[in-house]
Amino acid sequence: MPVHYWCLVRSLFVSGNEASKGAGQYSRRNVIKAGAFAAAAGILAIGVGTVTASRASALGPVLGTVVDYSAGVPGASALKAAGHIGAVRYVSQKRPGAEWMAGKPVTRQETEAMSAQGLATASVYQFGRADTADWKKGAAGAAIHAPQAIAIHHAAGGPTGRPIYVAIDDNPTRQQYDAQIKPYLLAFQTALRAAGYSTGVYGNYNVIEWASNDGIGSFYWMHDWGSGGKIHPRTTIHQLPQSKQRTIDGVVVDINNVYAQDWGQWKPGQTGGTPSQGNSGNTSPQQATADLLNGLSSAVPGVDTSGSSVTPEQIDQAGKLAQQLGGMINR
Repeated sequence: MPVHYWCLVRSLFVSGNEASKGAGQYSRRNVIKAGAFAAAAGILAIGVGTVTASRASALGPVLGTVVDYSAGVPGASALKAAGHIGAVRYVSQKRPGAEWMAGKPVTRQETEAMSAQGLATASVYQFGRADTADWKKGAAGAAIHAPQAIAIHHAAGGPTGRPIYVAIDDNPTRQQYDAQIKPYLLAFQTALRAAGYSTGVYGNYNVIEWASNDGIGSFYWMHDWGSGGKIHPRTTIHQLPQSKQRTIDGVVVDINNVYAQDWGQWKPGQTGGTPSQGNSGNTSPQQATADLLNGLSSAVPGVDTSGSSVTPEQIDQAGKLAQQLGGMINR
């Protein structure tokens, strides 16, 4: 099998056990690889930044409400009865010390129940918080967390061609954004693109402003912490203040206003759509797909990625990215 496929898997698809420790341990080689990952992210962002301008973010009438939750999983029928059109769900594991997060991660059973009620799901990744925030390791953090986000999203029935929101659950300074958050988001976005996904950004007004100006993300989910009472004009979904939380089916949920017809939603079994880039290399598309999925499965032990919607074209795109990374690592 061509080396570039294993380069991608071994460089990016790090064992989920590292993230579950809350503060991953990195070898010198892994840090170098993560640095190359960030460099490739920067290169790709320059080339395609204009493409990522949000197609799903124009403030206007509220088109509906969605919920998000982590303490449990309310029944789909109860969510529908409460008048919501769907939920944004975690494609991340519960962090150590937060065993109360019984609603993490999202499962295929849950998304199928939602779909049966006519409700849709969107995906968000957030593992750590505060001192263990995912973005605090910059690109090295994305090299751990992006593969897990993809694996859990896929296992829950999430198709390609849809965004995964990347959470910046903080009120960061511009210095923190430039030094850590931007490299983290760029690296995460590069991994998502390579696997055939779009990028969403969850953050406050400033994070959305900075990220959108840097060509990061095409969907934006805004929270109020540090937003000064303003709603960013690129906002796709707005998370209402904590005072607006509600209890549905015994679970406390956040309420979010939706401002776009496309808010990143999907249903299990939906076919993802990505541009065709052709296939290259000596490995068959079927084998290449299987190899990448094996790497995805290893990112989160116990996750079943059978029945993939990943296409040969997306595999080829991932291989090209891996070649870029491999060239940087070996310099």
